[in-house]
Amino acid sequence: MTSPILGLRTTIYKVSDLAKAKEWYSKTFAATPYFDEPYYVGFEIGGFELGLQPEDAPKGENVAVFWGVEDIQTEYERFLACGATAVEPPMNVGGEIMVATLKDPWNNLLGLIYNPEFKGFTPAP
Repeated sequence: MTSPILGLRTTIYKVSDLAKAKEWYSKTFAATPYFDEPYYVGFEIGGFELGLQPEDAPKGENVAVFWGVEDIQTEYERFLACGATAVEPPMNVGGEIMVATLKDPWNNLLGLIYNPEFKGFTPAP
């Protein structure tokens, strides 16, 4: 059976000062953001995404981890059918990128992301 989950994609940290956090993460990770908007800053770090979001963004947990999917609406509905609880339904966050969040039965935050721009980690042959 092939899993509809493509793998770990994104970890998001909520920050009180997006500009300062962008500067700090750029310096600390020696990386330049590939996505830089007032509501989200995204870095590609070793084949994965590190995201920064202002604390005044829709409240959730402090750290969110997102799993890549090809069809976010189908997977969101499948997670709900498996007993997850809706937090934020699928929504567009820029370009073709879509995200959604749910909680598992133990109250852990689960994120789903469809991001056709993100290539992800490719293991060495």
